[in-house]
Amino acid sequence: MSFAGDLSTFDLFDLLAWVHGRRRSGTLVMTRLSTRKRLVFRDGALQAAKSNDPRETIGQALVRERLITEEALFTALLKQESDRRRLGQILVGDGLLTGAQLMKTLATNAQAQLHDLCLWADGHFEFDDAEVPPESPSDLRIDLRPVLEEGRHRRQRWQQLRQRFPSGEMTFKTLGEPDQVTNPARRQVLVLAAAGKTLAAISLETRRPLYDTTLLLAGLADEGLLVVERVDADVAETDPVGLIRRTLDAAAARLAEGRFDAALEAYERVLAIDGLNQEAKKGLLKVSETRRKAKAAKVIPLDKVPLLKLGAVQLAQQQFDPAEGFVLSRVNGQWDIQSILKLCPLPEEDALLIFKRLYERKVIDFR
Repeated sequence: MSFAGDLSTFDLFDLLAWVHGRRRSGTLVMTRLSTRKRLVFRDGALQAAKSNDPRETIGQALVRERLITEEALFTALLKQESDRRRLGQILVGDGLLTGAQLMKTLATNAQAQLHDLCLWADGHFEFDDAEVPPESPSDLRIDLRPVLEEGRHRRQRWQQLRQRFPSGEMTFKTLGEPDQVTNPARRQVLVLAAAGKTLAAISLETRRPLYDTTLLLAGLADEGLLVVERVDADVAETDPVGLIRRTLDAAAARLAEGRFDAALEAYERVLAIDGLNQEAKKGLLKVSETRRKAKAAKVIPLDKVPLLKLGAVQLAQQQFDPAEGFVLSRVNGQWDIQSILKLCPLPEEDALLIFKRLYERKVIDFR
């Protein structure tokens, strides 16, 4: 059984109450603007949740809860590109996180995504009971009843908050110093408000849902630490998820075309919107690496034959990594660079970088 609809005509609570009451299994996909969330249910319980909103990734949830650092997350994401394991498996395997901490954060993050959905006034949903992943040890088994009760409470509270804070495009004037605030989350919000960030921007930069961010701002306002300075209530709702995704795609396209400066500029635009964006940070590294490889390709003449400049004794005194050793073993004074590249199991760009290093170290020359 599968069906779809719009939240403007079909209330989310009715849908989730049906899933819970009928103990349904299936996948629910929710979309609003460019935000997309995928919730998996089995026998009426929430088993997993995934979102493309940068505030709702498991990595940022772990950073927000101060279980790992932003640097540790970035390192793990780089490692993930090579070994293709799940992020949580890498962090637990490296001893940065316990299995219990990971499961607790996964559950808390999944509930937060569902709570956020309870505040959506519009959007599209698709439910499909044919798409149910097999049972997994990472299944969360979250009872929907208390989640829905909290969701109803948040919806009522949100209506009250929106009367005080009617737009995400509003800025604040701070009346107190951050040093007056001991709570790290509240102090961070006050610092960003003092820097002129809008409510929506503070939510994105702190990786907190708009609801939680508004609650923190309301508390600071109640204590006389800030007041609303400007409200752009008539401004159309921003779509940071879509803007970030489009800019990242444009950056990747420019990089593929070899337009390194344009790619660099696009990745920096993403970081100007979302300073914690891990994909943009990885993109900057990739631009640097790809530019370096392109330079190597220009330096190394493909039609030239590499020749060893060092004798056997001198070679033995050098230190070469396994990849360099393999490339050197193919230098026989007869094959040109292009022929050796065809025999080399390494990507061509990496092999050319090795040739460039060997040439700069005066291990080889060309004829």
